[in-house]
Amino acid sequence: MTFSDRLRSKLGPVWRQNHEHPFVKGLGSGELEETKFRFFMVQDYLYLIEYAKLFAIGTVKATDLKTMQTFATLLESTMNSEMALHREYAKEFGISEEELEQAEPSPVTLAYTHYMLHVGNNGGLAELVAALLPCMWSYAEIGKELEGVPGAVEGPYGEWIRTYADEEFQSLNRQTIDLLDELAEGKPERELKRLEEIFLNTTRFEYLFWDMSYKEDMWPEGEEA
Repeated sequence: MTFSDRLRSKLGPVWRQNHEHPFVKGLGSGELEETKFRFFMVQDYLYLIEYAKLFAIGTVKATDLKTMQTFATLLESTMNSEMALHREYAKEFGISEEELEQAEPSPVTLAYTHYMLHVGNNGGLAELVAALLPCMWSYAEIGKELEGVPGAVEGPYGEWIRTYADEEFQSLNRQTIDLLDELAEGKPERELKRLEEIFLNTTRFEYLFWDMSYKEDMWPEGEEA
């Protein structure tokens, strides 16, 4: 059993919660309220800016050219393909580039990205990949799953679904899973449990991000700036 197989086997119930969240279901049915998706796209844009930094850190921490190339490809894909999708969708939903750039992160966005960057900066390469993988892996699976929902690709969120169901994104995801398996190979159980803990934490953060977007949660109202 590979380490990634172990993760999916052990954390399956937690993992499926993300797939079953009403926000995700609404993407597939096309019934998700526009305001919720608009909120999500702004927060996810802010998230991707911080997420991309993990690939830059990974490039620095890599000890071989192949791994450096993997992280460089992931960085390029995130900064261009994914963020371009967000900017295009922003136009459709009446969100200006100025609004995207000036938006404030929600508490969940801050907590999630700060946790990943803390792990990435202070841990080794395996810890970094364990932290960033749940986002990529779950989006790849959700994209493929929603692609199979009748009418989903033709619906209002079809472009989002196509982006993550696309073979290029699926390939990058498989490369990242394989990289974690390579990095985990031969590690003692104590270190594997630490990687498992990190993976679980960011899987939970993925759920919180969907939930935050569904509820459009920001800071409590009435706070002084």
